Amino acid sequence: MNTSLKRKHLVRDYFAITIGAFIMAFGIGVFLVDARVVPGGVSGLAMVGHYLSNDKIPVGLLIWIFNIPLYIWGLKELGGSFGVRTFAGFTLNSFFIDLLRGQIPGMRFIAIQNSSAVKDLVEHDFILSVVFGAVLLGVGLGIIFKFRGSTGGSDIVAAILRKRYGWKPGMAIMLIDFFVILTAGFVIHFKGLATSKPALTLTLYAFILLFVSSRLIDVIIEGMDYAKAAIIVSPKYSEIAEVVLKEMSRGATSLYGRGLYTDTKREILYTVITRRETTLLIDLVKEIDPKAFIVINNVHEVLGEGFRRRI
Repeated sequence: MNTSLKRKHLVRDYFAITIGAFIMAFGIGVFLVDARVVPGGVSGLAMVGHYLSNDKIPVGLLIWIFNIPLYIWGLKELGGSFGVRTFAGFTLNSFFIDLLRGQIPGMRFIAIQNSSAVKDLVEHDFILSVVFGAVLLGVGLGIIFKFRGSTGGSDIVAAILRKRYGWKPGMAIMLIDFFVILTAGFVIHFKGLATSKPALTLTLYAFILLFVSSRLIDVIIEGMDYAKAAIIVSPKYSEIAEVVLKEMSRGATSLYGRGLYTDTKREILYTVITRRETTLLIDLVKEIDPKAFIVINNVHEVLGEGFRRRI
């Protein structure tokens, strides 16, 4: 890859990380902090610290402070490749949370969480406000991860646990988030910090938040399945291939295989189609060979002629 193209990709990546950090910050700072619904990781610990300070210490500042020792630990354990994108991710996220909440000097007039619309939503449609927070959190994190960024926190701990003890990152992050959410629930309950909902209810909302945001992260990274891959096994493969090529205007690849049960050599067709073409393909194949064996899988990314490229 030449230097100019690398530079363009670098600019694109950091721009996307900035957008992702802003979206994530909007979900946390505007909808989740005052609702007392705590996400996992360092963000959740920072929110607990914010509550214990009687809302005096800004959440974003605490996120940044908590991340610094983890970041230094990560650099020591994982090396320089851990790097700049992680620092940029959690710094931008911390800044945007405090900016949107009006807790940066000179920007106190922003405070979107104090707007009548947000207050009315939290007061009269609490579930919807949590869903908004979860969606924005998941989309923001997904964009950051999609462009090889990170917001630090439990990601750093998970990477270190994987290196040292062979832990799976997903399991490590899940355990960390579970512990943080439970801790937040106990703190909110015993310190009497709950507002309109009991601490147990807020904890259960937090677990729903964790599930929704994690699923959205997967969707953003992998994309919605917008294509299907079909594997077709039939002795009439040449007729089927002709239909795929001419009537569907799709390419196909012939793979040589051997049926182990019958010990018969045969050609296997492989083709990629759009979701809406799935039924058409099945009907055309069954018309030629009702006994044809067809396997259809979801496809999240297709690079090539006839399919749009994902960002």
